[in-house]
Amino acid sequence: MRITNKMMTNNLLSNINNNKNLLNTLDEQYSTGKKIQRPSQDPIIAVRALKLRTNLSELNQYYEKNIPDARSWMNVSEEALKNMNEILTKVNSSCVQGADDHLTPSDRDSIAETLNEMKKQIYQEGNSNYAGRYVFTGYKTNSTMSFEENVTKNYEITQEFTGKDIGALTKVNTKDAALPSALPGEIVPSVTNTHRLRLSYGNVDGMVGQIKFTDDTKPVPADLPGSPAAVNVISVNDAAAYKPAPGTINLIKETGELIISDETPAGPSAVNLYDSMKNAAHITVTYSKSNFVEGDLQPEHYFNCVDKTDAAKPITYTQADQQIQYEINFNQKLTVNTQGKDAFDQSIGRDIDEIISAVKDVQLTEKNIADVKKQLEDKSLSQTQIDALNVRLTNLQTEQKLKTDVMQDKFSKGILGSKNAQDKLNTAVADLGTRSVRLNLTEDRLSSQQVDFEELMSNNEDADIAETYIRLNSVQTLYTASLNAAGKAVKTSLLDFL
Repeated sequence: MRITNKMMTNNLLSNINNNKNLLNTLDEQYSTGKKIQRPSQDPIIAVRALKLRTNLSELNQYYEKNIPDARSWMNVSEEALKNMNEILTKVNSSCVQGADDHLTPSDRDSIAETLNEMKKQIYQEGNSNYAGRYVFTGYKTNSTMSFEENVTKNYEITQEFTGKDIGALTKVNTKDAALPSALPGEIVPSVTNTHRLRLSYGNVDGMVGQIKFTDDTKPVPADLPGSPAAVNVISVNDAAAYKPAPGTINLIKETGELIISDETPAGPSAVNLYDSMKNAAHITVTYSKSNFVEGDLQPEHYFNCVDKTDAAKPITYTQADQQIQYEINFNQKLTVNTQGKDAFDQSIGRDIDEIISAVKDVQLTEKNIADVKKQLEDKSLSQTQIDALNVRLTNLQTEQKLKTDVMQDKFSKGILGSKNAQDKLNTAVADLGTRSVRLNLTEDRLSSQQVDFEELMSNNEDADIAETYIRLNSVQTLYTASLNAAGKAVKTSLLDFL
């Protein structure tokens, strides 16, 4: 009987301990809302919780940090490209307006001033930055796309052309002198038609090596006749600047123009350089430049070049795709940057400079015409002087007509140049837009995944409060009953023992 009572007492005490543990567990679940407080309570739930938390943490990094940062970078690029497109539209409209031959000098001057301001704004947009990082300069995010002030840096720049880049050029020949009273040796203005390659910079120092031009249509690329060709470095004021000797090329330092002879020199093996170069698939020109002005492109962003400013430590730059990529999802990267060389046509600034120069040439000739007419009003002039001034006036009027034709041709080329620049820009905009769509799709998917992971975590870790409360009350009642039963059993057993 004592054994039976002892066994019953032990069972009651064991049940009390079990109920107490269960009661404590349910009380913790109810107060914290979590299924477990320690990994030992349920290792499976603990391991699954760690894995889900890690995955959610990574997902939140993509969704809440990487994607917003990528979007901000791309928004800055998109806004700059949009502004650039609007500027090029205005440049195109100004060129269309300038091509009208009924404009007054003040109208042309206004158009030239507008184009100059548009050119400045083009380069300002190219220097757009996000959080101090320039968005169009590839990996060199600490470097602007164009110089923001006049600088002296020694570069050797290698520029690639094709035969299609060789363009026709018309130059007006005049007597560059003041207006003397007698005007001896007056000449009739004329034009020189030639062909040129225009470098991306003016005010260059000289050539580095010779010009090579090759044909890639054959199984093995080969130099074309006349390649490599030597170049004469010459000043724009030289009388032969735009009239290279047969079989030669002139580099005009001030304008950055390579004037190519289209005459065949004497001799059985002589080569007409223009006829040979116009069919070239590659024309390689390497030249040096040390003086850059505000708005000039930094060469390393567009060309293969060597910075020899520090002669002891030259820096070589090679053009390549410099993609800045953000990881926006598990094992998924997205290129966020657009390189300036893929969006901005470096020739548009040179087109505008030539238009402004042509407008100034016409304005100067119009001023000279006005000066001659004013001199003709002088009643003290002799007949010889009057005749000389009339000859000068006729020549100036001829010069005005020729320069006006050149100016309108520059405006027409500006129309085409701005259109080509817009086409290149629109290609970059389309590429950026495609990547933005991918970013949006990924963001939507991550948003959905974030909800799913949070739901999985909740199902794994969170206790059902209603169910826990019911179980807590039930166990508490059972625990109280166990205590009462144990009290009576212990009392009876004690009396039996006594």
